[in-house]
Amino acid sequence: MFQPFDDLREPGYEPATSAAPTMTPERGFWEQPDLNEAVPRGDIVVEAPDESGWQSSGPAIVTDDRPPAEATSGNRLLTVLLFFSGLATSVSLWLFDTQPGAINDTATLMMAVGRITGLVAGYLLFIQLLMMSRVSWLEEWVGARDLLRWHRWLGTTLVVTVLTHIVFIVYGYALTAEAGVVDQGWTIITTLPEMISATVATGLLVLISVISIRAARSKLPYELWHLIHLTAYLVLLLGYGHQVATGADLSGRFASVFWPALAALVIAALFWGRLVEPLWLNVRHRFEVAEVVAEGANTFSIYIDGRNLDRLPAQAGQFMRWRFLTANGWWQTHPFSLSAAPNSQWLRLTVTAVGGHTAKLAEMQPGTTILAEGPFGTFTAQRRTRRRALLIAGGSGIAPIRALLEDMPPDTIVIYRASRPDELVFREELEELAERRDAWVRYIVGSRNDPGPRRLFTANGLLGLVPDVNRRDVYLCGPPGLVDAAVQTLRELEVPDSQLHLDPFEF
Repeated sequence: MFQPFDDLREPGYEPATSAAPTMTPERGFWEQPDLNEAVPRGDIVVEAPDESGWQSSGPAIVTDDRPPAEATSGNRLLTVLLFFSGLATSVSLWLFDTQPGAINDTATLMMAVGRITGLVAGYLLFIQLLMMSRVSWLEEWVGARDLLRWHRWLGTTLVVTVLTHIVFIVYGYALTAEAGVVDQGWTIITTLPEMISATVATGLLVLISVISIRAARSKLPYELWHLIHLTAYLVLLLGYGHQVATGADLSGRFASVFWPALAALVIAALFWGRLVEPLWLNVRHRFEVAEVVAEGANTFSIYIDGRNLDRLPAQAGQFMRWRFLTANGWWQTHPFSLSAAPNSQWLRLTVTAVGGHTAKLAEMQPGTTILAEGPFGTFTAQRRTRRRALLIAGGSGIAPIRALLEDMPPDTIVIYRASRPDELVFREELEELAERRDAWVRYIVGSRNDPGPRRLFTANGLLGLVPDVNRRDVYLCGPPGLVDAAVQTLRELEVPDSQLHLDPFEF
């Protein structure tokens, strides 16, 4: 049933026998074997006083005449047009319901702005939940990276719009009643039952927005962050109830069709993506733990067994959300990428223990039942637009990069960033795959202040390792700081956005 990686090598395959790099204490650098010999497929690379700035070099530049592969730019454009069409429709409900001359003083102007921003906020909330539904067709159509970017941008816009709605509505009522703004706000909350639910929904929305800021999120346990984030469903129920009860623009002939139809679409997507698809996936494959194998410092791999794995619609580079039914972890899910290309015998996840839950996963016994959702992500070889590729990984980001290497074309380059040599995982597998697939692996090891790591994400440093970088697809996975630095350097080198592929599996 379960076979380790070594048993799945191609017939006739022989591993690389090149000499391993060695440490020289007087220099504190990794010294390469004699470069007059065949260049090893995997090197720990350091700065050197040659023209490239590196002690070992990558492959030579090759002319790339491959036309771009099918992309999702047309899909994104259509999605954006549909979004703004729906937004315009929601605002037009106010326009159709407003009589000429209705806005004739400051109070009516404030009320009009409040009503429009309320409609916009209601529409944005529905779209936010639609993007959180995890329906496979939406992600395949748009792409996980764009969904994540839009989700974050719309989340901020939603909070600002809701707060603007509150301010203008309260101010408009205060002018009409000739009362103070604070007194009028308190009167609205305490005299209208629906406003209590709206106030609670606003508080939850602001809380979700605050914990979604990167600085705040990094300090919260993932389990707590995820639990708070799920209250967005409660925001929908409370906010929509407020709109139905008090919204003046939801009772017209057209509005009574538009808003229920939009609600039905979002609820159907949530039902399908959160319940039907996961239920079918788990009934069909019945995942369970086959073995847990230590890989290195605080890192281990979970091999997963299941039925009909050859029919699992997963690709190398994708991630799934996993719920391990253990006594202390059955109630939470975590996104983990596949660290080997899917095959008919097993799946593999590779986990770095960064908290209590992930550390306990290393203690799981074979046979532990697993529930999964997915697969998710467009971080796959099928999204390539060029003949060659560059894969950049840092830390636990090596998991999807290791899997991707199995599907990449010849002359692929892998750059693997780590703080210490003992943090390098899959080194033997990477070099065996590089030998088999005519690829190259370069390890950049050291603290961020060491010469090699400091040079890596500079224009000259990256060009020294990958001279034809702007003619490659670039796949990036790692800590946010590494990804941000790499993207900035790649843009300096005029690598088009269409050739950049990021793995945003936190969504």
